[in-house]
Amino acid sequence: MAQEEFKVPLLKKKYYENCPGCKVDQMKELQHGIPIRQLVSIWIVVLCTALPISSLFPFLYFMIRDFHIAEREEDIGYYAGYVGSSFMLGRAFTSVLWGLVADRYGRKPVIIMGTISVVIFNTLFGLSVNFWMAIITRFLLGSLNGLLGPIKAYAVEIFRDEYQALGLSTVSTSWGIGLIIGPALGGFLAQPADKYPNIFSQDSLFGRFPYFLPCLAISIFAFGVSIATCWLPETLHKHNDNDEPCDDSCDALESATQEYSKKEIKEENKPSLLKNWPLMSSIIVYCVFSLHDMAYTEIFSLWAVSPKKLGGLSYSTEDVGEVLAVSGFSLLVFQLSLYPYAERILGPVMVSRIASIFTIPLLQSYSFIALLSGFTLTLVINCASVLKNVFSVSIITGLFILQNRAVDQEQRGAANGIAMTAMSLFKAAGPAGGGALFSWAEKRQDASFLPGTQMVFFVLNIVEALGLLMTFKPFLAS
Repeated sequence: MAQEEFKVPLLKKKYYENCPGCKVDQMKELQHGIPIRQLVSIWIVVLCTALPISSLFPFLYFMIRDFHIAEREEDIGYYAGYVGSSFMLGRAFTSVLWGLVADRYGRKPVIIMGTISVVIFNTLFGLSVNFWMAIITRFLLGSLNGLLGPIKAYAVEIFRDEYQALGLSTVSTSWGIGLIIGPALGGFLAQPADKYPNIFSQDSLFGRFPYFLPCLAISIFAFGVSIATCWLPETLHKHNDNDEPCDDSCDALESATQEYSKKEIKEENKPSLLKNWPLMSSIIVYCVFSLHDMAYTEIFSLWAVSPKKLGGLSYSTEDVGEVLAVSGFSLLVFQLSLYPYAERILGPVMVSRIASIFTIPLLQSYSFIALLSGFTLTLVINCASVLKNVFSVSIITGLFILQNRAVDQEQRGAANGIAMTAMSLFKAAGPAGGGALFSWAEKRQDASFLPGTQMVFFVLNIVEALGLLMTFKPFLAS
């Protein structure tokens, strides 16, 4: 049976000499075993685009304070939310455009453009001298970095069918790790003249721009990735009418003609993506959980560095970096070892539901964790952070799988573009809403109902519970 399945596609294949997509298809036929090189390529590209998204959160509180735009300490979170949201707002405006560009001109140009945008605008963000410069550079970074949708389509197209799920898992794993390692770098490298006075003086560039070093480190990595992406193979098929197929046999031509006719009929009868409820329902659920995750990412860092009197942990940016570094390593181990088995046994939907259920009591315990101190606090907050991030990435990975199973390969690029636009809109609301919520909660320390940060985590749990309910039928058509 396996031999028959292998032989049939070979008889029906028709390759064009100058088509990059055909060259990739030929390469896939010769592949044996797990394509490690392609997995690593996708991993570093996704990591490159994920690192700058949340790297600012550990030091954003102090950056806003240094801009002197907030009149009171409690208002810092409010302004921090706008800076955090500007990236996703820019991405929401351009995701569909970049998807169309990727479908017309290829995945590779969009990927290269996205990595170059990180080099330029992430560097400029680190050199921001006022609130509006920070807003504009983050917005432009989001607008010009539209590679996440195309890289998901690329991850499917570059692998044989049996490794496509592994490719998508690589995207979500790298994305989740980037959203954790990014803040860890921000925490360790921000304000280097204060933390490492023997290396960086107050009069140096890094002393005058205390938040430039983490941005520079990420930009240097992105520069290396930009160069490396020049050698990525293009997966988009580009057939010209005058091109001749490489295989001139009558049988191959006849089979190819029949296949092309069937494909044409299929294209005509293909329903609109907006009417594909399995796809749209998974995208909506994905958006709800993305809103929660983005709000949590900003709130966690703001909460950790805020003073004890306001319900925070009084952590330094370095302390936050240590917590997130531990979470990032644990997440890598989990995704590469345990998640594939859990998904195979339970399925992506059930894994997402279980993770959502456990997230709710975990989050509500955060405000009580702030009452601890010393080694106990360090141990408990590290364990809580590891569990929270493992649960979040498990949910997102499951929804990635559902989205890509809901459409044919020919519609996958457009489907990912729709998902990216919708997700970016929700994620743009996450930091702004999270910052405003955090600022408001800090002003009600003496409230009788859910005082201080208890209200913050309660609202986050409402969003999580809503996402959990939406994973059930009839809403989610899995």
